[in-house]
Amino acid sequence: MRPDSNQKKLFAKVRTIFEDKIPFNSVLGLKIESLDFESASLKFEMGEQLVGNYYKGSLHGGVVSAVLDVTGGLVAFLSVIKKMRGKPTQQTMERFSRLGTIDLRVDYLRPGLGEHFLATGYILRIGNRVAVTRMELHNNEERLIAVGTGAYQVA
Repeated sequence: MRPDSNQKKLFAKVRTIFEDKIPFNSVLGLKIESLDFESASLKFEMGEQLVGNYYKGSLHGGVVSAVLDVTGGLVAFLSVIKKMRGKPTQQTMERFSRLGTIDLRVDYLRPGLGEHFLATGYILRIGNRVAVTRMELHNNEERLIAVGTGAYQVA
């Protein structure tokens, strides 16, 4: 399903909120690489403030978890936008204020080593109250660092 001009405006608002209005996302350096109704990708650069293992120089596990959580939340909200297609923009954006993480599972597969990282997520299921997402984190060599599954309140 291709976004219409109204949806493109909503996507632009979502980008602004996630990149500029949420301070923690700015601390992590998250930038949206792609958005559609059922998936999203976020990119961030490695930085010394994100290191968890001083000797290896790898990402802190909390950074990995937080990035996967943000990615899952973003995908959940994009699915809400799809479900609310045709509704007033204000009504759709009000739903964002109700978005919250219910559950998050992260499997750490490799140390978070790399110059930059790409988190991708897609929707597994969206209901009236809960969305379930799947997320992956890859480094710049396309090595899979971690995977996650999240449940999010969307009502």
